[in-house]
Amino acid sequence: MIVFAYCLQAHPPYERPALTKGYLFPPDKKPARLPGFHTCVGSGGQRQTAEWYKDNGIEVLYEDPVVAFDGKTQTLKTSSGKILKYGSLIISTGCEASRLPAKIGGNLPGVHYIRDVADADSLVSSLGRAKKVVVIGGGYIGMEVAAAACGWNLDTTIIFPEDHIMPRLFTPSLAKKYEELYQQNGVKFIKGALIENLEAGSDGRVSSAVLKDGSVVEADTVIVGIGARPVIGPFEAVGISTKVGGIEVDSLFRSSIPGIFAIGDVAAFPLKMYDRITRVEHVDHARKSAHHCVEALLTSQTKPYDYLPYFYSRVFEYEGSSRKIWWQFYGDNGGETIEVGSFDPKIATFWIDSESRLKGVFLESGSSEEFSLLPQLAKSQPVVDKAKLKSATSVEDALEIARSSLLSSAAV
Repeated sequence: MIVFAYCLQAHPPYERPALTKGYLFPPDKKPARLPGFHTCVGSGGQRQTAEWYKDNGIEVLYEDPVVAFDGKTQTLKTSSGKILKYGSLIISTGCEASRLPAKIGGNLPGVHYIRDVADADSLVSSLGRAKKVVVIGGGYIGMEVAAAACGWNLDTTIIFPEDHIMPRLFTPSLAKKYEELYQQNGVKFIKGALIENLEAGSDGRVSSAVLKDGSVVEADTVIVGIGARPVIGPFEAVGISTKVGGIEVDSLFRSSIPGIFAIGDVAAFPLKMYDRITRVEHVDHARKSAHHCVEALLTSQTKPYDYLPYFYSRVFEYEGSSRKIWWQFYGDNGGETIEVGSFDPKIATFWIDSESRLKGVFLESGSSEEFSLLPQLAKSQPVVDKAKLKSATSVEDALEIARSSLLSSAAV
């Protein structure tokens, strides 16, 4: 028998990326809603509704999180007092949103964090009556929420401590292109800034963000997107990675305790192709790690998990948008960068190491054929002619040069 303890959620599992994208669109611009994005519809699989779990003999415990774990007796205890006996246990508790401290206003009415449907519903309600929106954080959440706020025609400001948006991936040049696009849509940026505190108005709701330099930004709605942390819950005894947090596992997602596995955001696993321990907070890894883990658990399969890092974003996709944005990145963003294209609409960035091997590639507004080339390039890491790549006059030419390098490497 398979039992799926589904934490605090009242819904069957769903694909979280939708919550900061289509879910936040105004009602007149075709927002995403459940059951439209239950797992695993995003990867072309069956939509796993409550009926799907029932039909497949899986018991789902809604709004009843695990609060205690005993590895010796192989039991779990839920908040309702239910005791679950297991033979094999897969921990897929994921992450929770990092929060601002309550003492600086992190819990004020009108301050939002996005991790589940209830969070997104609360934010949609606020956006419907908002006038001035402040987004704290210049990463994925910040960019996607700010783009959605544009669909509501709201005064929107993004505040972050770095020099440019998406600093963990974007180069300064690439970030500049996106920042200009957001500014064309009315979004304002305050860079290199830290929050001192969030202040409330006479009604008790957030009314402004006070920065460390003393400046004040008015806001009746604040969205905090400052990262996430793995939900370890009662499972610390299983073994936590001191390097990246999360539950440490091997290449088959086995923890240090026999019969216990960890997958998805919470798993600290060996990233084979780059020879390091990492955690990946992404739906693609969540799907693939789950598949690999279960295959290893139910069969004699011992092939190590060999994951290729992949990230993407889709913004400004609401009805009536002047320009829809969709980029993809594969590989590792280390080494020299070569940027090709004018962002009108395409742009590509290639990361190349000291041996002229292509380590990572980013593409905006590519065709399906062009996007399908990216993982091949990042996985094979062909030696490229940097001079040719730098002289490419278009994204299409640059991708063809990279494709030729891939073919040449295969022939060697």
